[in-house]
Amino acid sequence: MPELPDLQVFRSNLQKRFAGKTLQSFTIYNSKKLNTSEDKCKEMLEGQWLKSVKRHGKELYFEFSNKEVLGIHLMLKGQFVELPNDQVSDLILELQFEGGKGLAVTDAMALARINLNPKNPTAPDALDYQFNVKYLQEKLQNNPRVPIKSFLIDQKIVRGIGNAYVDEILWEAKISPFSHAELLPDNAVRELHRQIKMVLKEGEEKIKIINPDIIAGEIRDFMKIHHPDKTHSPTGSEILVQKLNKRKTYYTKEQIDYVPMETAPAKTTKVQKTVKKKVVKAKKTVLDDLPF
Repeated sequence: MPELPDLQVFRSNLQKRFAGKTLQSFTIYNSKKLNTSEDKCKEMLEGQWLKSVKRHGKELYFEFSNKEVLGIHLMLKGQFVELPNDQVSDLILELQFEGGKGLAVTDAMALARINLNPKNPTAPDALDYQFNVKYLQEKLQNNPRVPIKSFLIDQKIVRGIGNAYVDEILWEAKISPFSHAELLPDNAVRELHRQIKMVLKEGEEKIKIINPDIIAGEIRDFMKIHHPDKTHSPTGSEILVQKLNKRKTYYTKEQIDYVPMETAPAKTTKVQKTVKKKVVKAKKTVLDDLPF
């Protein structure tokens, strides 16, 4: 699935190619993937020029001149394809712009989602200023016993981070993916927040260098940990692979496990009962009253 750095580059390139052009036709090939009717989309979008392309989490928003917005979420295998293209298959959506230029969304798994005027998400984007250390600390404390990897890829908490980049972030922050969210100390939280911003921005820059014109696919060759062909981290530690909530997770023993301390069972102490002996008074005799 394309993640935040991939979509940052897609957004920039789609903006360059299509912004300012008038949409001539809107065609949906799988109506189940659209949140409204095709006729509604045609009415609201055709004849309007594309004002901008923006990214929100893992979704791209195509904003038109009449303030209507078309949201596109590629999901696992969806791709943007520039038209005309003779190799197009598994079409979900086709947008034809003036001048013979077009853009298609294809998806062999048919999971991609198309939304007219999507609802504003409540969770901040990973690069938003609202996603600060304070926000991160509060959310960590509100999600006890949740593995930190599961926490960071939850789009209801923070948007844009996926399975590949979270492994890179946690390795850079030296935090085990299995750590409990609420147990991270303050210094680890600050470092985690710093690495989230850095790793995502660096990923975008590296993609631009490797393939500056990309609008589809995932470039992962530069990753330090999340890579099936690499056996050791840049610092020489063996890369381990384990499933976490059905997701393949790459990590090393350099990363600290913040998990509850195992407590040994309490020892059973035998309490020795003290038996008080009953004092039996001797029977009084006539000798007890004598003065000697």
